[in-house]
Amino acid sequence: MVAPGYEGPFVIGFDYGTESCRAAIFDLAGHPIAFAATPYKTYHPRPGQAEQNPSDWWNALVASTRKVLDETGIPARHIAGISYDATTMTVVAMDENGRELRNAIMWMDVRATEQSSRAETIAHWARLYNGGGTMPATAEWYPFKAAWLKENEPETYKRAHRLVDAPEWLTHKLTGEWTLNINSAALRMYYNRDKGGWPVEFYEHIGCGDVFEKIPEKVCDLGVPIGGLSVSAAQELGLLPGTPVAQGCADAWAGQIGLGVVSPGKTAVITGSSHVITGQSGSPLHGEGFFGGYTDGVIPGQYTCEGGLVSSGSVLKWFKDNFCRDITGAAERLGMNPYKILDERVADIPVGSNGLIINEYFQGNRTPYTDSKARGIMWG
Repeated sequence: MVAPGYEGPFVIGFDYGTESCRAAIFDLAGHPIAFAATPYKTYHPRPGQAEQNPSDWWNALVASTRKVLDETGIPARHIAGISYDATTMTVVAMDENGRELRNAIMWMDVRATEQSSRAETIAHWARLYNGGGTMPATAEWYPFKAAWLKENEPETYKRAHRLVDAPEWLTHKLTGEWTLNINSAALRMYYNRDKGGWPVEFYEHIGCGDVFEKIPEKVCDLGVPIGGLSVSAAQELGLLPGTPVAQGCADAWAGQIGLGVVSPGKTAVITGSSHVITGQSGSPLHGEGFFGGYTDGVIPGQYTCEGGLVSSGSVLKWFKDNFCRDITGAAERLGMNPYKILDERVADIPVGSNGLIINEYFQGNRTPYTDSKARGIMWG
């Protein structure tokens, strides 16, 4: 029986963050109805590296989806549509049968510093996205991770039928279709419609000019219909086969849209494991200290500009997990948020923290001084 007030129709959204997978049900006016989150682990094989297991992602999605459906009693027939977001650039290698060949190389992973340094030795329009060509490239982005995989794990690279960002992994898991969202393409893969699309010579210079055969050919704007929920995915999630699925995007820019920053004049600050500062321009905008402006990256006909920090929220979590276990344990027993307790503990510390400086470059610096080899310090 459906709970009172839950007659629908509704839509369901999936949000893959660094720490967990969230499922949320909304009515058609955008009001939240129910929310559930299921965590998963991040693995750090070596300093500067970060990986996750896509099987953990899927299991978390199934758990979160079934939880929100069970809590509300909303039947699957009342879910009118689905969309999603995920971290970017989180690279997944998949074979012809849609099976993952290794752990995903996470967005924060900066192992590809040697490959990213090659971008500084070519004059190409692709470099406009890196501070108008004035800044080094960041090892977080797609072509450098692809080149690293080709050079360091050649058998995996060779076997990979698709080498895709996490949103594309989810597109395929939900629908069986292969698409590439314009958000990932423009913001992390140097795709530029104003310049004709892919910077092929740039990729060749980096060392992965053959990767285009592993990238879905169809580049879709955000929110466009891409197919229906497959039978197998529907069975696992507790939803109906054929439920419409709309093209998703990267998590921070889903947040930008949710905040209403969809035209020039506003800026969104997205807080999480990293911090993203992002906004729109009506014309191509490139300059020292920021990334972009990405052509059509969020809204067709506009240009998205970006700045941010790689490890901001991750460092807070690292501090909490390693230095505040007594607080964390007490918070769990009392059903409290440990960060709120930490806020109370530091309330009397003056601005400037008595000279203590924390440099959060645990996974490099993103902007304004792009350096994927930089590492964090605690000083003073």
